[in-house]
Amino acid sequence: MEIKDLYTTAKNSEEIPGQYPFTRGIQKDMYRGRLWTMRQYAGFSTAEESNKRYHYLLAQGTMGLSVAFDLPTQIGYDSDHDMAEGEVGKVGVAIDSLKDIEILFEGIELKNITTSMTINATASILLAMYIALAKKQGADLKEISGTIQNDILKEYAARGTYIYPPKPSMRIITDIFEYCSKEVPKWNTISISGYHIREAGSTAVQELAFTLANGKAYLNAALEKGLDINVFAKRLSFFFNCHNNFFEEIAKFRAARRMWAHITKSLGATDPKAMMLRFHTQTGGSTLTAQQPLNNVIRVSNQAMAAVLGGTQSLHTNGYDEALSLPTEAAAKIALRTQQV
Repeated sequence: MEIKDLYTTAKNSEEIPGQYPFTRGIQKDMYRGRLWTMRQYAGFSTAEESNKRYHYLLAQGTMGLSVAFDLPTQIGYDSDHDMAEGEVGKVGVAIDSLKDIEILFEGIELKNITTSMTINATASILLAMYIALAKKQGADLKEISGTIQNDILKEYAARGTYIYPPKPSMRIITDIFEYCSKEVPKWNTISISGYHIREAGSTAVQELAFTLANGKAYLNAALEKGLDINVFAKRLSFFFNCHNNFFEEIAKFRAARRMWAHITKSLGATDPKAMMLRFHTQTGGSTLTAQQPLNNVIRVSNQAMAAVLGGTQSLHTNGYDEALSLPTEAAAKIALRTQQV
């Protein structure tokens, strides 16, 4: 008996997953063909400590790495700079040199793992270090894959870790688009982020609106540079938040795919892959409570389910103790097990 990929009464492609405008998902068989990547975000004070956590997470079954950097690294200060005092290693790992990157990924073959790096103003520098390490390991740059956040526009509005004014910042970003499309073609050159906008106090609707507006600005900047939308747009990715309003979050993800497909098409995209909105989700940090922290397990489970039903390509589930501290090993394991279950 033949089993079809999809059973539907839909008469047009707009209601079929894997077809424009991808409302129901970018893959025709979704998770039956490819499961979402379980990518747990982690970074501790030193490269050595972070490396231990990465090996622990990999041993527990995580499918990809996600690096948290400290604020001096995010803003371009060495750890011994006066402005870095009190912030070194506080919210992530401190990276001052290529040696730190080598320690961070010691025992991890970059050709066998995808790595996401939450870094913006200094994204080009961290990417250069990562590529240098990949070369040292003998990896083929045409095959390594991962993501740099590289989304400076949301830094002006939601976080503040910018260095340069918007115009030169946009030039650096589009330079990265151009370089990676030629030299590191499987690398996601940007992660256009609504997560921080939502954490800064926006609604789900505002999160989507500001994120897609930023995305359109990046498209226009790249087009003005003379880049081919059917090439560079394939490696643009997104990063969304997921809060407790279950059906609203699912609808947000569906609407995002549909709207992005229309935006890219209106700007000249003809390749379906250049019109696909691929996104990572993290459960809502601002929804967690310090009181009765075990209740956060339920919150995270609800949010993770909404992200999966919304068609996310990768997912980070928060540790139940994140309102109090960096996640313990026990909390990190439960967060990962939530996805695995």
